[in-house]
Amino acid sequence: MEPESTVTTCYRHRTVESHVRCTRCERYICPDCMREAAVGHQCPECVREGARSVRQARTVFGGRITAVPLVTYVLIGLNVLAYAGELVRPAIVDRFEMLGVGLVGPDGGHYVWQASHPDAFHAVGVADGEWYRLLTGAFLHLPPTEGTFGILHIVMNMVSLWNIGRVVETQLGRVRYLALYLLSALGGSVLVLLLAPAEPTLGASGAIFGLGAAYWVMARRLGADMAQVNRFMTGLLLWLVLSAWLTSWQGHLGGLLAGAAVTLAYAYAPRDGRRTLVQAGACAVLLVVLLVSAWAKVTELTGAV
Repeated sequence: MEPESTVTTCYRHRTVESHVRCTRCERYICPDCMREAAVGHQCPECVREGARSVRQARTVFGGRITAVPLVTYVLIGLNVLAYAGELVRPAIVDRFEMLGVGLVGPDGGHYVWQASHPDAFHAVGVADGEWYRLLTGAFLHLPPTEGTFGILHIVMNMVSLWNIGRVVETQLGRVRYLALYLLSALGGSVLVLLLAPAEPTLGASGAIFGLGAAYWVMARRLGADMAQVNRFMTGLLLWLVLSAWLTSWQGHLGGLLAGAAVTLAYAYAPRDGRRTLVQAGACAVLLVVLLVSAWAKVTELTGAV
């Protein structure tokens, strides 16, 4: 009498007959569980385990290589969404634009701050505890009521963010890129607070100037052809000069300097296990410097108010 043949089944699907083993763990797997490998097939668990053990590809600056500039898309979406909010409720601009110190009169209107003012007026702005303005102003733009430049303000900024942001994000990775953007925006607002606290400002220009500085620093670090890069930077610096008459040059310069400082730390951090720590530490130091500077100015303004 011949012995009965043993029927082997998939380890994940016990009712499915299988005659193929995983090349790593040697468990039986059915066609639905087979994953192509360099030799033979592997089960889903072994494929996941192998993926965890493979070192992720990194850019020169330590960021993970990504094909989709997701953060740039999200930032553009947030700016456009905020602009739509301005159209529906124009009061958003007065409530969230960057303003170091200003006055609200008894009629509810906004006025330029003065050291001596009637008691009927009360102060508003960062000096009155509205610290969120340091970042929210970077997501607002001139409303359409400001004429042609009102529309061009957000259009030009979003086109610039689209063109520069995708390149910078690809090189830095999403986390480093987002830190660069936010610190550049904060740097622009802090310089406005220090030099022109009574001047209301808004727009993503400070953050975009920071991205422009990052683009130049990265090109130098990568040994790129600097002729084209320098032409770009010449246009950026020319706009910085013109902005002295059109918009806030303080916000642009602050974003430029903050972006350059962050990217220098990214580009020249040691390329070993300490790189991420050094880069994060540099961002933290810059954040502390900006916040301490803002706090010192607010203390001065609060005493005056």
